[in-house]
Amino acid sequence: MVGLNKNILRTILIASYLLIVVLIISGFSALFSYLNTGADRSKMLHTEIKKVEQYLPKIVWEPLTNEGRPMDNQTLNALQNDYLDAWYVKQIAYKTNTTSGIKDYYTDSARKNIFDFIALNKAKNTTIEATTLNHNPTLEFFSEDGQLAVITDRNVVEYKRIFKDKKAVLETTETSTYKMVFLLEDGFWRIRHLVKENNKSFKAEISKIETDSLIIKGINYYPKATPWNMFGNAFAKDTIAKDFKIIKKAGLNSVRVFVQYDDFGKADVNTKKLEKLKQTLDAAEENNLKVVLTLFDFYGDYSVMNWTLNQRHAEKIVSTFKDHNAIIAWDIKNEPNLDFESRGKENVIAWLDKMIDLVKSIDNIHPVTIGWSNTQSAPILKDKVDFISFHYYENLDKLDVAIKTMRTVIPDKLLVLQEFGISSYSGFWKPFGSSEEDQANYHKKIQDLIAANNLQFMSWTLYDFVDVPKDVVGSRPWRRNTQKRFGFIDKNGTKKVSFKYITN
Repeated sequence: MVGLNKNILRTILIASYLLIVVLIISGFSALFSYLNTGADRSKMLHTEIKKVEQYLPKIVWEPLTNEGRPMDNQTLNALQNDYLDAWYVKQIAYKTNTTSGIKDYYTDSARKNIFDFIALNKAKNTTIEATTLNHNPTLEFFSEDGQLAVITDRNVVEYKRIFKDKKAVLETTETSTYKMVFLLEDGFWRIRHLVKENNKSFKAEISKIETDSLIIKGINYYPKATPWNMFGNAFAKDTIAKDFKIIKKAGLNSVRVFVQYDDFGKADVNTKKLEKLKQTLDAAEENNLKVVLTLFDFYGDYSVMNWTLNQRHAEKIVSTFKDHNAIIAWDIKNEPNLDFESRGKENVIAWLDKMIDLVKSIDNIHPVTIGWSNTQSAPILKDKVDFISFHYYENLDKLDVAIKTMRTVIPDKLLVLQEFGISSYSGFWKPFGSSEEDQANYHKKIQDLIAANNLQFMSWTLYDFVDVPKDVVGSRPWRRNTQKRFGFIDKNGTKKVSFKYITN
């Protein structure tokens, strides 16, 4: 027995020795491989930035006529990427009062001022939320050895919101010119010297579009089988075209269609989604209908650091379809005032304000509006939109007074009742709901009010829906079942009594 125990112990010791030898050889092999291949600089530097996903201001270079050595496109792109990344890390630093990432994009001499500014803000409990919206750089000089570049960036549009003790104390939009010297170090362009000049307040030139000839008698539209997923895998132009024929034949002239930010690919807009949207607009044109296109549906993050991504998304959609004959107006956002409490009223309004500027800079022909969820919010940004859109699901007895109040505050703008309706659901989850007859009476009454107050309108909605996604109204069955039955046509394709009052 003693001999057996010694053999077992000897076996364990030999196995342990062999394992240690294998681990040592493996370690030396990995080290040798590392030393021969070199360290991955992308893991050593610039670790905080993924610019494609986080920061995309509009940048337009002047033609390259610089002194010194000509610069190829690959080098220019690398310089541009590092330049924008430098802006981004500085903005993060000023927002958080930390210095993370600054060393990767600024040399010793340039980062001192940034560090001093952060230290001062930290001592005074001050933070800055900022972004740039436009850059117009000119390459002035590129050295013969390819290690130094001089750039002048003119009319840089910067938005800033300054906080003191976590309370906003200043909001400003400025335009400035920056002169910079870049050095190529470790494969990256770093700012060595930076001078800011010609700083002045900025106000976008807003074109006011005439709406006297605008006539909107329409309806909010989703296909019956795919509400809130109109451009998904089940997209079918034939189905949409048939629905548009029904809408046109009913005496309406327009539809409101929704583009969801995430669904369309965020800043990198999905070309397949654009093609489906084009087919939808084509179907509208073929049926002599106009389209109010609502942007950013179901988007709720208005943080300043995301503005450039949002603007690239809107820029792509508006520039793609601004010349389409079916477009009648751009609706910047559906019911943004519902985000006032959770996201901050000032944040939401600032986002809307700058988004209006962007859309109008691309399209100076079609009017712009905002789909407010109630009459109380309608005056917000009234001087920037071209017509006022509001939604109304309250007691009809109060609508006439609400309209007169809006006209007192907004005397010179066209009013569009952009959403209204009542569900015909009455069942287990809502035993005292409304019947189809109640729905018909509602639409008869509200069409009389629309006519009496000379409103334009877009009702909610053409169809009853078979299903409503939980992320639209939540999972509570009394809400989901109610939302399914707002249509003028039931889920079997039969016109309800209310269809008689789909227009006045």
